[in-house]
Amino acid sequence: MKCDVKDLSLANKGRLRIEWAGRDMPVLKLIEARFAKEKPLKGLKVSACLHVTTETGNLARVLKAGGADVAVCASNPLSTQDDVAASLVKDYAIPVFAIKGEDRKTYYQHLNAALDYQPNLTMDDGADLVSEVHQKRKDLAKHLFAGTEETTTGVIRLKSLEEKKLLMYPIIAVNDAMTKHFFDNRYGTGQSTIDGIIRATNRLIAGANFVVCGYGWCGRGVARRASGMGAKVIITEVDPLRALEAVMDGFSVMPIKSAAKIGDIFVTVTGDINVIRAEHMELMKDGAILCNSGHFDAELDLKGLAKITKSRRMIRDFVEEHSLHNGKNIYILGEGRLINLASAEGHPASVMDMSFANQALSAEYVAQNHRRLEKKVYSVPEDIDRMIAKLKLRALGVQIDVLTPEQKKYLTSWEMGT
Repeated sequence: MKCDVKDLSLANKGRLRIEWAGRDMPVLKLIEARFAKEKPLKGLKVSACLHVTTETGNLARVLKAGGADVAVCASNPLSTQDDVAASLVKDYAIPVFAIKGEDRKTYYQHLNAALDYQPNLTMDDGADLVSEVHQKRKDLAKHLFAGTEETTTGVIRLKSLEEKKLLMYPIIAVNDAMTKHFFDNRYGTGQSTIDGIIRATNRLIAGANFVVCGYGWCGRGVARRASGMGAKVIITEVDPLRALEAVMDGFSVMPIKSAAKIGDIFVTVTGDINVIRAEHMELMKDGAILCNSGHFDAELDLKGLAKITKSRRMIRDFVEEHSLHNGKNIYILGEGRLINLASAEGHPASVMDMSFANQALSAEYVAQNHRRLEKKVYSVPEDIDRMIAKLKLRALGVQIDVLTPEQKKYLTSWEMGT
């Protein structure tokens, strides 16, 4: 079996951590039990480009239990947990191509190593596999039934391909499932981003001017968690509706040029490029901390920063000090990549339970329905979304009400009036 991981001797530690995460993934565990009996993915080849974490380890196990032939590569050079990668190879016989800190060349070699398995299904976190197929591996399209996409940024890229009629195979937008973005993006990103910042810097959040660029679901989550820890939260936005929502939620809202002058900690969560540029960095306080929790490091203008930097050094793990020509120092966390995975462990398993349940059930849906799918971006079927919510509530020991026949009739008719 081919693989490329850092050290297979780390497998025992990785297996224990995968098991620990699995304790908080009851929905995925229920799916695994059914998959092991029914084998709905039998014969399906899956290439998964995801963050190689303990939670992903559990998803890979479930897909294999369902009969799939799975290969895994990393969706971010700094997010791989090397012990997990080793365990998937050694304990579960799943080919993995991922090493924490790999360079760009190795990253793309690993993407292509996963694609060499000639998958029927791609599973993406940022659409890098899909992009590689469309740009350099078009020969693989004849094997591909469909794909799934985990992130907002990835879905945007794929919908652009669809609009231009260039999408070569159907994609299920897992990110758009209610049980994914409502919880993963808000609670998962919120908690894990703060966790990553604290692990990297050991700075006190309380009392800090904490700038969040973007007030989508991820931005909402980060802002609420920072506020809960006593930070004075400032939001920057380009969307008037989201900006208004941030104001109504009690946060200060201003342009990044104004926030740059007063912020202590900056987090980008927009999915766009050059959100914080060199012109803003020059305005910042001495000691300002910058990080990113959007998918790509392009949210911070690192090329522009290099031009105004006199010298640089790694002052702590995942903390690079840039001494600017104006005499100030600013600090970039995790090379501008996802700070919640670069210096921390990503989303808690209980949140990823729902996201990866969507991935597993979407894979099953594709296996059963791919012949009637067109080359479009599809939402996760609503019945899958609601079933995951019900299973999660059951696992949490929570019961809810059920509509009476009279109530159902009232909601679906017009005769009863008010």
